[in-house]
Amino acid sequence: MTTLISPARKNPAARAIETLVKSRETGIVLALLMVLVVTTVRSPAFLVSTDGFRDLLLTPAIFVLLAIGQAMVIITRNIDLSVGSVVGLTAYLTGRLFVDFPGLPIPVAIIAGIALGALLGLINGALIACAKVPALVVTLGTLYIYRGVDVWWVGRKPINASDMPRDFLGFGVSSFLNIPTLAIIAALVLVAVGWYMRTTRGGRELYAIGSDPSAATLYGLRVAKRVILAFVACGALTGLAGVLFAARYGTVDSQAGTGFELISVAAAVVGGIAIFGGSGSVLGAAIGAVLLLTINRALPLLGVQDFWQQAVVGALILGAIALDRVLALRRFHKLIEIRDNAND
Repeated sequence: MTTLISPARKNPAARAIETLVKSRETGIVLALLMVLVVTTVRSPAFLVSTDGFRDLLLTPAIFVLLAIGQAMVIITRNIDLSVGSVVGLTAYLTGRLFVDFPGLPIPVAIIAGIALGALLGLINGALIACAKVPALVVTLGTLYIYRGVDVWWVGRKPINASDMPRDFLGFGVSSFLNIPTLAIIAALVLVAVGWYMRTTRGGRELYAIGSDPSAATLYGLRVAKRVILAFVACGALTGLAGVLFAARYGTVDSQAGTGFELISVAAAVVGGIAIFGGSGSVLGAAIGAVLLLTINRALPLLGVQDFWQQAVVGALILGAIALDRVLALRRFHKLIEIRDNAND
């Protein structure tokens, strides 16, 4: 006679605590808190001041949007290296519209920037999904093409703060309950995309595609369509980031957004997005962006020289990749153990 042993049931509170402890995001949050505490002890104005708290939320807002979009793409086992150039183009388009069409409603300029970003993302996604060209190659090429178009378009006519409406520039530095508007926008986008990725079929299919593209195809998932949509979403979020860049800084030249692509990839990887796709969360990527930008602000206050700041970011990326590898091996051995126990 076989005796069935039911697994021990844990109460909801115990399960919540266990999930929190095992969560990858918990480690990133603890690292962020450690940076905040150490820096604040050394320089209290870093956090315990109106400007310090405001900058803590405002500075990473644009990069949180980029990290969310990049995370959606990396989860599908792809990458988008063109986001920095897309930021430059969409930021310049936003300013150019105000110059060429005085009196243009601000929402129209915002929608135009998002639409251009989505279009550029569509080009990336179509080339990758339909032409079967690796994302690294396609987006590396479009990085230079989009930047070339941006340099040609800007020419000797950069956008200055005086070219844009005062209300639009005020929007970039405004606050609600002492929380910067840009940070609120980034948080709302994070909630919406996080909900989509976690609860909808489309979001779960992105994880399935990234885990095993061949198996996803055999299962009948529309891989090409999902990959294209991921790049369109990334482009749209990048376009929104470009609009906010113009509102935040008020000056847009041909170098706007340069290097942002590497920061977005670094934020996603540090935030727990597996570089080979299939796992991670947009919440982790967003926290990764906040951590990187906070470290960049904190290290000078701690007396760390500039060249060591880049080294610290690089060490964080390598550490995150190593941790992902260790966790993947642990999951693999655990699955093997479960399978062997089931066969006994």
